Amino acid sequence: MPRVPLAGFVFLGVLSAPLFAEQTCQGLMSIALEHATITSATVVPEGPLSGGGRGGTAPVIAPAHCAVQGIIRPTKDSEIHFELWIPASGWNGKYLQLGNGGWAGAINAAGLAEPVRRGYAAAATDDGHQGGAGATWAIGHPEKLIDFGYRAVHETNVQSKVIIRDLLGRAPSRSYFGGCSDGGREALMEAQRYAEDFDGIIAGAPASDWSHLFTGFVWNARALTETPGSAIPPAKLPMIQNAVLAACDAADGVKDGLLQDPRACHFDPSVLTCKGAEGPECLTAPQVEALRKIYDGPKNARTGASIFPGYAPGTEAGPAGWSAWIAPASVTSSIQYGFGSSYYGHAVFEDPKWDYRNLNFDTDVAFGDQKVGTVLNATNPDLRSFRANGGKLIQYHGWGDPAIAPLSSIAYYDSVRAFLDKFPDARHHASSNTQEFYRLFMVPGMGHCGGGVGANSFGNGASAQRDPDHDIISALDRWVETGVAPDKIIATGTVVVDTSKVLTRPLCPYPQVARYNGTGDPNNAASFACTAPQVP
Repeated sequence: MPRVPLAGFVFLGVLSAPLFAEQTCQGLMSIALEHATITSATVVPEGPLSGGGRGGTAPVIAPAHCAVQGIIRPTKDSEIHFELWIPASGWNGKYLQLGNGGWAGAINAAGLAEPVRRGYAAAATDDGHQGGAGATWAIGHPEKLIDFGYRAVHETNVQSKVIIRDLLGRAPSRSYFGGCSDGGREALMEAQRYAEDFDGIIAGAPASDWSHLFTGFVWNARALTETPGSAIPPAKLPMIQNAVLAACDAADGVKDGLLQDPRACHFDPSVLTCKGAEGPECLTAPQVEALRKIYDGPKNARTGASIFPGYAPGTEAGPAGWSAWIAPASVTSSIQYGFGSSYYGHAVFEDPKWDYRNLNFDTDVAFGDQKVGTVLNATNPDLRSFRANGGKLIQYHGWGDPAIAPLSSIAYYDSVRAFLDKFPDARHHASSNTQEFYRLFMVPGMGHCGGGVGANSFGNGASAQRDPDHDIISALDRWVETGVAPDKIIATGTVVVDTSKVLTRPLCPYPQVARYNGTGDPNNAASFACTAPQVP
């Protein structure tokens, strides 16, 4: 999935006298690291990053920092590049590591600017390879796949902390990780495999069940190309969305163009079937069947069992939505098609000529699970070590995500809760009390990691509000430092039907949902309360 900078992750920190002299930063070149080499250590003055301001956007202004670049080689076939920025002044004593997106392949240097400006030492890695358009680098290189799967993030954590201690004289007092998409997968992988690496973790729209998610990508492409008439033209997506909203929008107490919980919407695509000749306001029978398959998700060809959840209704025509990810004018140009083909063609079968039309949704899926799923999937529900270490985990997912089916986040959270109910914390006798360390927030209308419609800004991107009630990383920091868990996070955006108006809504910890009180301003978060869901 595309990389999403965590520039909106904001932090409190007071600038002070410089923490190091220039020659001290450059002196890091001589320190010894285990299976790692520092290739550059330079004091960088405050100023715009090179290459910033592309596409007419304002350039990213980086604060003064010591920029450390290095290569980690835990195996003979490993070459993990990482970059660490240490603030020139005002270090808050903490460390933040950023996640990647898609197949990674580059370091998100621009994303380091904001956390460093707020006082954090911050690092990122390319996950062990260059170039992220596909996974050709994995063909014949199982160690590189392991580096991508989990080793690069862990090694970057280990090496960065050694460097920070050497330069500043002490290790970070707190360590955090924040990522979305593949970065969300990395986040959950850290909680599962390396419970002591981070005190707090943010996992956004995690691609945690990588092997089954990418199987779903192929499933959608196949559904839309099953017959010459199966493809759903992008021009029909608004018609589909409008039909869903007409059927379900008001069910949550306010008609606002948003579904608070799409699970309560039981929309039947067959109502859109053309009564005669095909037209712009109806679907042919093959198109109805394709839409139903996308909603339902991939199934095992032999048993009929679900492989991965389908996509939630109600945001089919959203910005950067289905028309880009699932159903563009040419299905084979969709983002999902590209990822699904690279997963099976490069990582599973290691055959660049692999054809998505040949996938067997029984035996091939099982082979992929066995060969690479154990490396890439972050689905282990056993978070006991992370819990015992005092770790705190916040996960979020947009209900309008066209990339990673939002129900997958609920499925993982429920699996953790069910597992921990069997193995409760020794301090508790009746239940796991999962919410004491792990909370999931579902975001109505939000797309992949951000964007979409509705209130979808809460520190997951650029944000002017930096308090724990409105900013997810500040909420995590407060939870780790003081034990105050986020009972809600206030998201900001614009009204769906009038984008000139500001919209605020509370994001509630799953399984709660925001419910309108029936009398207040429906555009104001104060008019909503977090309550138990009403899902038939």
